Amino acid sequence: MPLWTWFGLKAGRVATSWPNSGPDGQDGVLGLPRLDPARCESSCQNCVTSCPTSALSSNALTGVGLDYGRCIACQLCVEACPAGALQSTCDWAFATRDREDLVRGATQALAKRGTESRADRSLRKSLHIRHIDAGSCNGCESELSALDSPFYNLHRLGIFFTPSPRFADLLLVTGPVTSPMRDPLLAAYAAMPEPRLVMATGTCAVSGAPVDGDYAGGHGLGGLVPVDIWLPGCPPNPAALIHALLVLLDRMPARVHGGRYGT
Repeated sequence: MPLWTWFGLKAGRVATSWPNSGPDGQDGVLGLPRLDPARCESSCQNCVTSCPTSALSSNALTGVGLDYGRCIACQLCVEACPAGALQSTCDWAFATRDREDLVRGATQALAKRGTESRADRSLRKSLHIRHIDAGSCNGCESELSALDSPFYNLHRLGIFFTPSPRFADLLLVTGPVTSPMRDPLLAAYAAMPEPRLVMATGTCAVSGAPVDGDYAGGHGLGGLVPVDIWLPGCPPNPAALIHALLVLLDRMPARVHGGRYGT
């Protein structure tokens, strides 16, 4: 008997039952920071100046705002904040259907936009994904590869990767869409059958940060193709990727509304 067959029989079933039950594999994993504008000191700009991606902003009317679509979870703002208005968290499920739901403003009203999913009901049990690397650093790809591990076992959820856009229901894009990858990305999108769902995966695909200031860097998927799911993170972990896919299919609810997590 081959050695790995013996190991498999000895270990038994190792795939998690999450999201129905069991662990999600992300206990203690650092997520994106939380902002409490009420604790901000009016004259302090430490977090804004420390942010390398301009995810934080400030003005006299709205105070400090945080765009999670530009956040790379570097935690520099948490270290720079003297008042504790920014705190490290284990918040990782940031998939939203509306890009504006990733923006947290100091006086922003809680808005549950809840845009409708374009995913047909027939896709909810069988979704095929074409992945396009549009200039990624391969951080997101390392997390995507974990979806095929025995623990996450993406196939148990009826979700599969396909090598051809002609057989794909969803175009999953990583990277900021650099200049050389713009045309191949649009060609893959054009080859897909309707409804041609799109997922912006990782902060750089959402906004282009932190490379959108470079001459060769892109600005993410905004304005290029219609995006159905926005998932920031640098990189988003495997559980966040699964959560985003299930939000797309209306099999799980989004956790972020109006830039607030868990509402």
